Amino acid sequence: MLEIRNLTKKFGDKVAVDDLSLTIKAGEIFGFIGHNGAGKTTTLKAITGILQYDKGEILIDGKSIIEEPLVAKSIMAYIPDNPDLYEFMTGIQYLNFVADVFGVSTAERKEKIDMYANELGLIKDLGENISAYSHGMKQKLAIISAWIHQPKLIIMDEPFVGLDPKASHQLKLMMREACNNGSAIFFSTHVLEVAEKLCDKVAIIKSGKLVKCGTMEEVKGDDTLEDVFLELEDDNA
Repeated sequence: MLEIRNLTKKFGDKVAVDDLSLTIKAGEIFGFIGHNGAGKTTTLKAITGILQYDKGEILIDGKSIIEEPLVAKSIMAYIPDNPDLYEFMTGIQYLNFVADVFGVSTAERKEKIDMYANELGLIKDLGENISAYSHGMKQKLAIISAWIHQPKLIIMDEPFVGLDPKASHQLKLMMREACNNGSAIFFSTHVLEVAEKLCDKVAIIKSGKLVKCGTMEEVKGDDTLEDVFLELEDDNA
């Protein structure tokens, strides 16, 4: 579903992402782990077409994000670490706007909005202006907008930040359900306990380079994911 081939991105003389290659298959929840500044957000923004990159190739369901951006983006959803929403709109206006962009029918959008807004505890706030929303409420709205068109690939940058425990639990259920229905999820997180319990596969990036990748069992062995991560972070070799 997602192929990253030899991705390299520089900012001046700094190499933010260095020859990164990853494959995320349909049905997989794939975690992306690394310290602040390791290159996670840069990678995610390159996948979504927000950032141009210097070398490499990114394919979404076989479509190049550079050569066929509209086709690639039509089957993808992206939740950034700090949702930048149209604050002059109400919550329901924003969701209808997103549904219009992706051509979601009136009946289908109503069903999905009602279901996800109820599950995430946002249904009573959809009539309010987004400018009055807390960070957590904006995060919930961004999640609903990402799920509304049943994307084949969901990219998320620190999706659990700002969510209350009930919403975090619900998001985990939504992620697993989406992958059970054939979607793929690639997300960054600092919450290693969540990644360990939730992810089918995980990749650890350090200073732009991939240092560990595989199934959760392959990556952590008999240790915890936190132990593996801290050991790699302390390794200066």
